[in-house]
Amino acid sequence: MVAVFFFVFLGIPMARMAAVPLKAADSENQINEGLDATDAISKANAGIKTPLIYGDIAPSKNRNAVPCTATGCTWPKSGSYVYVPVYIAPSYSVAERNVIINGLLSFHSSTCIRFVWKDSSHRDFLYFYPGTGCWSYLGRQGGLQQVSLQSNGCLYHSTVQHEVNHALGFHHEQVRSDRDSYIQVLTQNIVPGQEHNFVKIATNNLGTPYDFNSVMHYNKFAFSRNGQPTLLAKTNPSLDFGRATTMSVNDIARINRLYKC
Repeated sequence: MVAVFFFVFLGIPMARMAAVPLKAADSENQINEGLDATDAISKANAGIKTPLIYGDIAPSKNRNAVPCTATGCTWPKSGSYVYVPVYIAPSYSVAERNVIINGLLSFHSSTCIRFVWKDSSHRDFLYFYPGTGCWSYLGRQGGLQQVSLQSNGCLYHSTVQHEVNHALGFHHEQVRSDRDSYIQVLTQNIVPGQEHNFVKIATNNLGTPYDFNSVMHYNKFAFSRNGQPTLLAKTNPSLDFGRATTMSVNDIARINRLYKC
């Protein structure tokens, strides 16, 4: 049996994680932090057998994948901050680990979310591991909560932020409750059997506008069967969107409003 050692930093913000020495990926395994989430996730998740909904969300352990923030799936706040314990699988390389760490640290500069190392006192925590594909659960599930970021295909800044947003309780932009005022879904171009990924949800939009630049918005060719768009912007059908490589102003505002930062 392989022994697994936890580094314990009880209650200390994950800024301490920055102490992990940075190391560039070798020339044969470059990690591109600039790829948008849609392309990374759709390629990595193509053909995987893991049961997923909306492309990269694991079915909830305890509830339906409705806006779970209304049913208690947010992470608890302590004082001014929301501490989210994490553990990163040791099988990642230093370069791969740094992509995850930097993605997590990006939340610290603009929100009250603070990621901390998981220790023996934490029951609920995010476990980042190189599984098959890129996916997360929606909101806090309780106990060990997997976030799959496979080594070959999911380690991008945008993808880390995208999956962590799911874990914080946020769904995709293109399924939000008011989407019909902004986008048209072209069902004839969707891969058969993938239509469920476009079902609208009664989301709590927290008073923020529909955002084509959200890191949670899939691009216009998501799940296309024929290379034609599956999503069109109603005001400008030629608009290209869903190409964000980092969180937008609205993504940050939603986190801060939901968690009362």
